[in-house]
Amino acid sequence: MRYLPLSQPDREAMLATIGAASIDELFIDVPEAARLDGPIAGLPMHQGELSVERALGKMAGRNLTASTAPFFVGCGAYKHHVPASVDHIIQRGEFLTAYTPYQPEIAQGTLQVLFEFQSQVARLLGMDVANASMYDGSTAMTEAVFMARRITRRKKAVVSAGVHPHYTSVLKTLTRFTDDVVETSVPVLSQDAPGHDLEALIAAIDSETSCVIVQNPNLFGHATDLTPLADACHKAGALLIAVVTEVIAMGAMRSPGDMGADIVVGEGQSLGAGLNFGGPYLGLFATRDKYVRQMPGRLCGETVDTQGKRGFVLTLSTREQHIRREKATSNICTNSGLIALAFSVHMTLLGEKGLRHLAALNHARAVQLAERLARVPGVTVLNGSFFNEFTLLFDTEARPVVRKLAERGVLGGVSLGRLYPGEASLKNAMILAVTETATDEDFNALEDALDEVLA
Repeated sequence: MRYLPLSQPDREAMLATIGAASIDELFIDVPEAARLDGPIAGLPMHQGELSVERALGKMAGRNLTASTAPFFVGCGAYKHHVPASVDHIIQRGEFLTAYTPYQPEIAQGTLQVLFEFQSQVARLLGMDVANASMYDGSTAMTEAVFMARRITRRKKAVVSAGVHPHYTSVLKTLTRFTDDVVETSVPVLSQDAPGHDLEALIAAIDSETSCVIVQNPNLFGHATDLTPLADACHKAGALLIAVVTEVIAMGAMRSPGDMGADIVVGEGQSLGAGLNFGGPYLGLFATRDKYVRQMPGRLCGETVDTQGKRGFVLTLSTREQHIRREKATSNICTNSGLIALAFSVHMTLLGEKGLRHLAALNHARAVQLAERLARVPGVTVLNGSFFNEFTLLFDTEARPVVRKLAERGVLGGVSLGRLYPGEASLKNAMILAVTETATDEDFNALEDALDEVLA
């Protein structure tokens, strides 16, 4: 956003137009205790655009960022290399002219790429059909729970302890004023399979269960076969919802659909999008053909016009903007169209062979680092299986370790104490992610810093 200074006469004219006596009157609904009592310290006052840019750039330079330091943070948002060609292609006019494709006659480029996006996501997740994107992985998961309730006419959702707690928090928030029952538990840091609770999930399924939600690989990086859980769900008339936060893993693992999942949701940020300080991201949502009428969001389809020429249209759109509210399946899916476009372009540039190579590289680099860190005194690698993310257990609390690593110029991971405050059994663990962007020099820096911090 450009810097647009206003003069006092400008402000007075704007206030007069909207009928406000002062700027303070615009903030009357904000509690006084939450308001600043003066300018923010350190910000430049009454300077030109160039001076402001320099001052703010200097302030931003004090941050330790993913692009300026060895970076091993994951937990649902991953640093991957996005080719420069992705940004170039998504800015082409045929894709930008109609961000929301309500009028197909002027939105053929957008509709076509969304159609191809759906095809890519469905194949990637091993499902029959995918919608044209949702906001992010967490809201996609919640929409899957609502969809399972519509299909099964049951109200109980059983959530694996290995599901990211932020996803579970969104689910609890959006079911706060409904009669849905959400059952969760605290994860256990078992050796070889942290957060693995398939037996407990199977035991929790009963006649009131609409769905079981499981993440694979889970929060701790552990990967497992979901087939036994899928069989147990189907035997009880419940649905299995699989969550994928690191979509690159699908280039190396069996898809959730192949393991029997009924609905697969996930986060598409790893392809085409940077970290972006937490967003905008991209929600993936796929299911089986027989459930398509209950799927939230939009579905783009291929057709022919009156002259027999290939064309694209919205074939299913059960959002509140399009139908009566009481008949709508969702409204949390309005448009991640630009990120979906970037995802599709990046996926197309990679192709199947490229995606498999990228996944293999991620896994190989993660294995290399895990083997090195396992030799560091005071460090235990918990995972027996993982893709590009694994859990470390220290002899001391992990949160101070993360802070001390940052002081040494290394962004080392995410402490479980941060994700589960107050859970003493988890406070010594840290989740660490390795992608193709991590170099040998980054590995050396992390290992040296850990040696020093844990000494």
